[in-house]
Amino acid sequence: QVHLVESGGGLVQAGGSLRLSCVASGAIFSINVMGWYRQAPGKQRELVAAVTSGGITNYADSVKGRFAISRGNAKNTVYLQMNNLKPEDTGVYYCNLVGPGSFWGQGTQVTVSS
Repeated sequence: QVHLVESGGGLVQAGGSLRLSCVASGAIFSINVMGWYRQAPGKQRELVAAVTSGGITNYADSVKGRFAISRGNAKNTVYLQMNNLKPEDTGVYYCNLVGPGSFWGQGTQVTVSS
């Protein structure tokens, strides 16, 4: 079993920045993908960014150039640096780890005011 704990959400004005962190513990496979998804009210959960254990990254078009995902040195931590935040970035952000199986954190709220 894998346990994920997110932190770093909050309320910020448009144009501001936030940094999300996620720490994974438990039976973590060495080859994996860690990512961030978000879910806005009334919308489906969507991928924001993901990074493989080898360092390959993938971003949603809507966040390219503004968000950056990275892994910690211990490889069981993933960060999401969010800059130039927009009101449409508002939602609950979930950490995800795949490999093997798919595991989710409890989510952290990000609210961007206009």
